[in-house]
Amino acid sequence: MQRAFSREAASVGVVGAGTIGASWAALFLATGRRVTVVDPDPQAMARLRPSIEAVAGDLVALGAGDPRAHWDGLTAAGGDWASLAGVDLVQENGPESLAAKRGIHASIEAVVRPDALIASSTSGLMPSDLQEGARHPERILIGHPFNPPHLLPLVEIVPGRLTAPDAVAAAEAVYRAVGKVPVVLRREIAGHLATRLVAALWREAVYLVEQGVCDLDDIDRAIAAGPGPRWAVLGQGLSYHLGGGAGGLGRFLELFDAPIRSWWDDLGTPVFDEASKRRLVAGAEALEESVGGREALLRMRNEALLAVLRAPGPLAPLPLAPKRGVQGETG
Repeated sequence: MQRAFSREAASVGVVGAGTIGASWAALFLATGRRVTVVDPDPQAMARLRPSIEAVAGDLVALGAGDPRAHWDGLTAAGGDWASLAGVDLVQENGPESLAAKRGIHASIEAVVRPDALIASSTSGLMPSDLQEGARHPERILIGHPFNPPHLLPLVEIVPGRLTAPDAVAAAEAVYRAVGKVPVVLRREIAGHLATRLVAALWREAVYLVEQGVCDLDDIDRAIAAGPGPRWAVLGQGLSYHLGGGAGGLGRFLELFDAPIRSWWDDLGTPVFDEASKRRLVAGAEALEESVGGREALLRMRNEALLAVLRAPGPLAPLPLAPKRGVQGETG
């Protein structure tokens, strides 16, 4: 049955009030939407408003709006699933477990309208698996953000086998309306797109640390001072295209065919055992302590991200043409 999904989502449900859910709630609230947050954990609900308060300044600086100006639009519903009855979109942020998410989706579907979109923030689960047993699988898809969702523009939209083309188009329109940069995948794959790229880099980083080539601090400084700033304005494809000079990517691939193959062949497989994990954790904790603790590190990260996102000129992301969804018009 063809359904008319909202492309504005004036009313949004956020399920899960943890780090990702609270960040989503802050963004939706800042953009003037009515937001209903459901989480049966009383401690998570107690942290919701302080979490939104903590990132309000980021959203104001970004120009997204001030969530504190819309407190009357926030409903902290606790475990009251029925409070989601009138929402246009549910952004689900439950545990990264297929069984847990299927249970959450069943609770959502028991109360929301048939034309309400259900988007999961899952980092790696497949949307078709989430659709199994659903009442209306055509409205279920992945809407995976990068952390923190209130700042980083990317959201990966991944349709499942049964997702309606209009649901994809509507989700893309909603995310654009709140300032996100949606990327629609042509087919589902474990880990989606950006997470797979990050996982590939992390795999080699762990291997280099295990082999004694460097420590975690060296890895992070190398990325932040080298490819990181370049990646902030354009991706690896265009980086290599420009690196090829007048001949572009074709010339680059011609020149670096053999070296790239040799680097690929030499990439390692990390052990990733308990000793390795302890070494990585110790490195991360030392970095955190060196800047004054977790809250100071979070603030430094957010302020640095804001500087990149708001920077004029060469540090601003290139205004590349937005890509249209492959499963329908975006409107």
